[in-house]
Parts: sequence; structure tokens; C-alpha cells
Amino acid sequence: MTAFLPLSPEFSVAAQLSLEDVADAAAQGFGHIINNRPDGEAPGQPSGAEIEAAAHEAGMGYTAIPVDHSGFSAEHVAAMSACLVARKPILAYCRSGTRSTMLWALAAASRGTSVDAILASAAAQGYDVSPLLPAMRSLQTGS
Repeated sequence: MTAFLPLSPEFSVAAQLSLEDVADAAAQGFGHIINNRPDGEAPGQPSGAEIEAAAHEAGMGYTAIPVDHSGFSAEHVAAMSACLVARKPILAYCRSGTRSTMLWALAAASRGTSVDAILASAAAQGYDVSPLLPAMRSLQTGS
């Protein structure tokens, strides 16, 4: 089973989910899955369509916000921010959980969450989002 790492009471991240992980997420009370991984990134990874079908079958919502090697865009941040008001709690995944954590950090900052709280939440799960400090601060001030 893949570990689901909470960044807030309503948002957790994980490495690549299996179809079994989707059922487990539903059993644990997750209401929405966010896929931050592009299809075909690695051989054998389940497609987004397979994860989406499993999520819907389990009664969960699903959103794809794939982030590739080119990095995060304003559209990625806006899409994640919009998801943060989706049915709760939310489970986001990518290859290792790092992209999902970083995108959550940017979206949370854009929604006014304290940068210190974001840093602490990410660090508590082993993720370093400090390289995003300038972007998070800029998102909070709207500049």
C-alpha cells in the first residue's frame, strides 16, 4: 500500500497510486483524487483514465493537473487552488509526492495560508518547499 501523507487535515499526498490504493483511499474517507503525473512518464504506471475510473467507481471525484519536467505554471496553481474547495479530504499524487506537495504549497499560498505553516507541514512529511519561498510570497501579495 502507498503511504498517504497529510499536509493538512483536508489534503494529503502520495507517490504513484495503484488501483488498489484508490479503493483504500476511499475506505479511508478521501473524497477527491488529484493526479499531478503525466501519462507515460514511466513504464507500467497506471494511466490517468484508469485511476479516474477507479476513483469514480469508489464514489470519489477526480481531477488531472499533470505537471511535467517544464515545471509549474500559473494555470497549474489556479487549477490546484480551485480543487482545494472540492469534496474533502483530497489525495494528490505524482511519482514521489514531491510535485503534488509543491503544487499544493503554491496553491495554499495563493489562498492565503501562512508560508511558515506551509513550510512546516511539508517538512513534517519530509518535503522541502523552501525553494518556492519567493513564489509563495509573491502569490500571497498578488505581485
